[in-house]
Amino acid sequence: MTYLAAAAGDRTFLEWIAYIFQEYWPWLLKGVGVTMFLALTGTVVGVVLGLGVGVVRTIPADRHSSGPAKRVLLKAVSILLGIYVEVFRGTPMMVQAMVVYFGLGMAFQIDFNVVTAGLLVVSINTGAYMAEIVRGGIQSVDVGQTEAAKAVGMGHWATMRGVILPQAIRNILPATGNEFVINIKDTSVLMVIGTSELFFQGKSIDGILYQTFPVYLLVAAIYLVLTFSTTRLLRLLERRLEGPENFTLATSSTVPESILRPGGDNYGSRTR
Repeated sequence: MTYLAAAAGDRTFLEWIAYIFQEYWPWLLKGVGVTMFLALTGTVVGVVLGLGVGVVRTIPADRHSSGPAKRVLLKAVSILLGIYVEVFRGTPMMVQAMVVYFGLGMAFQIDFNVVTAGLLVVSINTGAYMAEIVRGGIQSVDVGQTEAAKAVGMGHWATMRGVILPQAIRNILPATGNEFVINIKDTSVLMVIGTSELFFQGKSIDGILYQTFPVYLLVAAIYLVLTFSTTRLLRLLERRLEGPENFTLATSSTVPESILRPGGDNYGSRTR
């Protein structure tokens, strides 16, 4: 402590930040790598999980579309999926991490790797939130499109795959990106099970140097860079998927006469 106190007195605040970055950048870089791996992979797995849960929970179970056995099965599955969604949306991720890593290990003798346990927690937690987001995205599509698909003989899965989901997925893209950004920050709670993400690395450096303010200010700045750059990249992706912002509305004054006139040059093959 005496040496550290003396060392602290020899450096200014900015010099401490520069020293921490210079000496411990490999630790911070490793933390950034683990954080982004957990956030990105957990979000992708969670989206797939939420997509499946959301689609299953929107299967109609009325008397006209299914028999008694199918209705009972759908009701039971819907209840189980509803419990999953409520439990993982209603409990903190930190508690879920403790239950998965320590609880399951003690109850079922499962020896989880800390990164594997962290990835499992992030994925299941994200899946619960995405299930509701997907369900909302599906319900946001005009019900008339589902009725039109049924009118031409399309089944539920064909309607979902060919008509509803392409529109629903586009509608939920902003919320999906938001989940990814939230996961970048929320992976910090996995420190409680020893996952070496960014916050864990900052805590380790602080334990060596006893320079809490410079260490966590640097960690906070890195989190801000990660979330800010990710948000901007996702906005660019959304804009590309939405198409050009500006377009020209076609009117009689802007469309060439040859197109407006039936039987014109553009319909040459149909002229008499």
